[in-house]
Amino acid sequence: MATNAHIPVRSARRCIVRPAVSKFVFATAVAIATSSALACFGALNASPEVAKATRPAGTQAVASKGFGYPIKPFNSEHPIRGNFGDPRMQFHGPPTLRTLLRGSGSFSFHQGVDIAAPNGTAVYPVVDGTVAIVTSEGVRVNSSDGRAFDYWHIRRLVRKGQQVVAQQTVLGHIIKPAGHVHLTEYQDGRVVNPLVPGRLTPYHDSTRPSVRSIVFRRNDTGRELLPSFVRGSVEIVVDAEDMPCMPVHGKWHGLPVTPALITWQIQSVTGRTVVSQRVAVDSRTTVSRNSSFWQVYARGTYQNMAVFGSHYSYMQRGSYLFKLTPRPFETQSLRDGVYELIVTASDIRGNRGSQTLRFTVHNRSGWGG
Repeated sequence: MATNAHIPVRSARRCIVRPAVSKFVFATAVAIATSSALACFGALNASPEVAKATRPAGTQAVASKGFGYPIKPFNSEHPIRGNFGDPRMQFHGPPTLRTLLRGSGSFSFHQGVDIAAPNGTAVYPVVDGTVAIVTSEGVRVNSSDGRAFDYWHIRRLVRKGQQVVAQQTVLGHIIKPAGHVHLTEYQDGRVVNPLVPGRLTPYHDSTRPSVRSIVFRRNDTGRELLPSFVRGSVEIVVDAEDMPCMPVHGKWHGLPVTPALITWQIQSVTGRTVVSQRVAVDSRTTVSRNSSFWQVYARGTYQNMAVFGSHYSYMQRGSYLFKLTPRPFETQSLRDGVYELIVTASDIRGNRGSQTLRFTVHNRSGWGG
């Protein structure tokens, strides 16, 4: 059953850093969040064509495009602490409910994956190529087959125009206090998911995503509606998450990531299909434009260790709220009656978890207005 709509509110309150946390820890955490956001924005600004990507129909195996990890051992799996498509957010206001639901800021889809590794770890190219872009904490390497890779949060050791060799040339070392290298993959100028089978190898995932709640709202910042009395145009919001398959050590331990796919359907209480299965979110291959961020995510969403102005939510888990439809769902498309909404969240390897919410449509005039 759907949980209370104030879940995001309670989570937001838990974000406040306790006084026992030192100023050094606070400043360090802010630096991590700021550099992460800037890295993602830098990748987009450096390659505007990435924003033109369209939503995919599904995954495709690309065995001929396989590559190992950018850190040693190259052919062993390393923990992924940030998924492709995760929200990357910096709110401009303080850590309040008003900021969470209405505040401005910088909002984007995560353009790659975050591979956890100790600070100072050497980072290598995953394919041969030429260094095309150099920044203060990252590089881009272009290959000869239309692919390119970004490596962020490193103190670079290469120069623009330099030829580099996979698993041999040291691009740089992970900068303290990042604790990870961000890897973005492009194919013909379009950002693509490196966790698609046949790309980043080896990679496995046996965890099952979970659908934590399903709620109806009147609008993006409205309160939860009773599922026993739904009418008119409504927003359907799903709280869904996944967990990294390999444990992430340190302060990112136990923090969630987003599912790769969310689908939904509506059936009658007797099991008859009323609305066939539809895709709400799909980051299995690429991501949508950042301009559509608030059409995919619902207000109340915030990332792990969220940033609210100068406040950093140290070691606090994120909350991922998704809209099932980019525009409000019109309940008048259904006859008055009792239905079941089935929402399924899946990962890049097809593991899935579902939840069902029974609701009643009551659009006819009479009791209740």
